[in-house]
Amino acid sequence: MELQFLGATDSVTGSKYMLDTGHSRVMVDCGLFQGFKSLRLRNWDPLPVDPASLDAVILTHAHIDHSGYLPLLVRNGFRGTVFCTMGTAQLCSILLPDSAALAEEDAAYANHKGFSRHRPALPLYTCADAARALRRLEPKPFGTRFALTPDIDAEFHHAGHIIGAAAVTLYAGGQRIVFSGDLGRLNDIVMRPPEFIRQADCLLVESTYGNRIHPDEDPLDAMANAVGSTLGRGGTLVIPAFAVGRTQALLYCLYRLREEKRMPDIPVYLNSPMAIDATQIFALHPDELRISRAACVAACGLPVPVQSMEQSVWLNQDHTPKVILAGSGMATGGRVVHHLASFGADPRCTVLLAGFQAPGTRGAALAGGQRELRIHGKDIAIRAAVEQIHGLSAHADANELMTWLGGFHAPPRRVFIVHGEPEASDALRQRVERGLGWRVTMPEYRETYRLDD
Repeated sequence: MELQFLGATDSVTGSKYMLDTGHSRVMVDCGLFQGFKSLRLRNWDPLPVDPASLDAVILTHAHIDHSGYLPLLVRNGFRGTVFCTMGTAQLCSILLPDSAALAEEDAAYANHKGFSRHRPALPLYTCADAARALRRLEPKPFGTRFALTPDIDAEFHHAGHIIGAAAVTLYAGGQRIVFSGDLGRLNDIVMRPPEFIRQADCLLVESTYGNRIHPDEDPLDAMANAVGSTLGRGGTLVIPAFAVGRTQALLYCLYRLREEKRMPDIPVYLNSPMAIDATQIFALHPDELRISRAACVAACGLPVPVQSMEQSVWLNQDHTPKVILAGSGMATGGRVVHHLASFGADPRCTVLLAGFQAPGTRGAALAGGQRELRIHGKDIAIRAAVEQIHGLSAHADANELMTWLGGFHAPPRRVFIVHGEPEASDALRQRVERGLGWRVTMPEYRETYRLDD
């Protein structure tokens, strides 16, 4: 029995692992490479395995770095079933078409400007490819063992992180092979903590924050301070927000502040069609949350949804106090960029960054102190206050990863550290080896290991 690593090695993107029992071939996660161009180019490389030879795919969750290669896999010949949780299936139904639409838009823009080396430039995949991939999804419940292939069973375990996120146990060849997926926080403000798994012969564990500890910050207090200072100046609070997970946590914070009378009854607008859809899905899964069903419904019903561009333009012309949540979370594009152009120059207003800001993004520039942004071909002076919330990460930090690993009753025979930048993965490796005494491997891209040695 062999396990091949087709992504998420030396990086936090492109998660793909193939288990070959000699009778069946299964891919665990099917993600796109994102970020640096050298990684994104891998999406165009042929897989070292024929997609038609795969019997099944199983997803840990819906984020594009775990699911976004599916349309290409199906277009290139995969005809099996894609197993996932119900929440993952529902989120994929909005994330995969969006990924395809962006690919088509990028290709059209490249053709219009003529800067592509290819004539014509083609999208990685199309909206039609995404629709075909979605028809392959088959949801399964948490905590129930089911047949993946004739010789492989599978089971989903709650992983926190986002709605539908799961760790996966595969039962094959008399072994339990556990894939952590992306693990959530032990004390997330809205999500249940990751479920402890007690047994594994082979374990793949993520290491996104393997070298970092999240700051001990109460996001409610940080939000209250940002709201209070902005309203005190009579301004608008603009929050760049990721559509899945982060938006819903922010809405819950705003709901709590209103319930606790720490925030007046001012309008809250959600200006992101994808986030609106994701919030509706979030409200369907209160069993995955640590908050009550009533609080979930109230938080999701708090904002005024902004669907049309006309409504979005009207918001920019309204300078009464309010809160606007809009995509994208790092201000790389989307409707929030228009809001930054309109409200960023107003010293009464505040831009609230609510999560990690990748280098090279407008969000990172603001977090680093830059006060001029290039927006739509113009340099915009940012006179609004810029604040940041650090307590809303959806990923377990290094201490939380070690706590989760400590839940196993016996050391796994093989442990692979994946889904992390080299420094983060190596830091977790050292902690696991020294703190738990386990044998640890950091696999390389496309490397294959025998699991029955």
